[in-house]
Amino acid sequence: MASVCFYFQVHQPFRLKRYSVFDDHPFYYDNEANAAILRKVAEKCYRPTTAKILDLVRRHDKRFRVSYAITSTALEQMQQWAPDVIELFQQLAATGACEFIAETSHHSLSFLYSKAEFDAQVALQEQRLKELFGAEPVIFRNTELTYSNELAQHVASKGKYRGILCEGVDGLLGYRSPNYVYHPPGLPGLKLLLKNFRLSDDIAFRFSDRNWKEWPLRAETFAKWVNQINGDGFVCNLFMDYETFGEHQWQATGIFEFLDVLPEKIFDVNPVRGQNDFKKPSECIAKYPPVGVYDVPRMISWADTERDLSAWLGNDMQTNAASELYKLEAAVKAKQTSGGDPYILEDWRKLTTSDHLYYMCTKYWADGDVHKYFSPYDSPYDSYINFMNVLDNVRKRAGV
Repeated sequence: MASVCFYFQVHQPFRLKRYSVFDDHPFYYDNEANAAILRKVAEKCYRPTTAKILDLVRRHDKRFRVSYAITSTALEQMQQWAPDVIELFQQLAATGACEFIAETSHHSLSFLYSKAEFDAQVALQEQRLKELFGAEPVIFRNTELTYSNELAQHVASKGKYRGILCEGVDGLLGYRSPNYVYHPPGLPGLKLLLKNFRLSDDIAFRFSDRNWKEWPLRAETFAKWVNQINGDGFVCNLFMDYETFGEHQWQATGIFEFLDVLPEKIFDVNPVRGQNDFKKPSECIAKYPPVGVYDVPRMISWADTERDLSAWLGNDMQTNAASELYKLEAAVKAKQTSGGDPYILEDWRKLTTSDHLYYMCTKYWADGDVHKYFSPYDSPYDSYINFMNVLDNVRKRAGV
């Protein structure tokens, strides 16, 4: 049996307005652009994809199962500009075939700079998931699947989570397959589900590539690839951005038709109906025991060809911006606690969103087009200058 485990990342940052050294006000966000982008993505992806998945869950008697990590910054924007999308996710949650994954509320790299802030953001996210969906997550994933042994130790110390999602990196796996459950060194009770990046990327990135030898990708073909896991694994972890459906892969590519028939093809690929199935992450780790240790001594991620932190911390601008940002943590929290500025902590937290560092990336070659696609700036340098101008204003408000 091979169990398909779908995990979707749903995230929207609060993009900053153009902010100069001459500005002196605490209104940092380009909410005209934020609203327009959220509404566009809701129309192209969030509504049709969630409605389709809800239909698939019902059509297949809840045998089709999925999981989501939805950041608080995305949920806040949905509540403001597309509340019906929240209602769709609530309907999906009510089926029991959908699992919500714990994470940082603001999609931050806080674990690298402040364990206290990391814990605070995880707690905020848990609270929001509980309030909106009645969810109490038992699976964790860090921002952009950033992960290391140290993260596993910290997460395990909280005693809340039974599993973590992370990237399956060839150099760390060696000859082994990502299609098994693993555990971190010294933590046999904490299970790891590793992204199968080849099959995930076949959908997320290659689906509409007419130069790809497998184009056009048919659900029957993909189901056969999943079935080939039998004998060398038990889980097929398909982890991807939710915007794959309708936004990155446009409706005209046939992505929704592919999704519509994929469950039945997965179920029917073997003579015995249902031999292959879909499971939520918590079900995967409950059913399949770990086969060994996944040792990750350095931080990895699911980004770019390097699968490391270079998308966010690969140049001096990025490391300087992050360092200066977290230097303000104590002063910002003191100002918030004193009641002198009730909005400063949330403003600071919105700046911890990793997208702001991503926009400063100067990588080109294989991944440059991806970075440029997501950035609202003309150049990484414009992003850095704008971010630092905003940060200087936060510093002034904090009295530093």
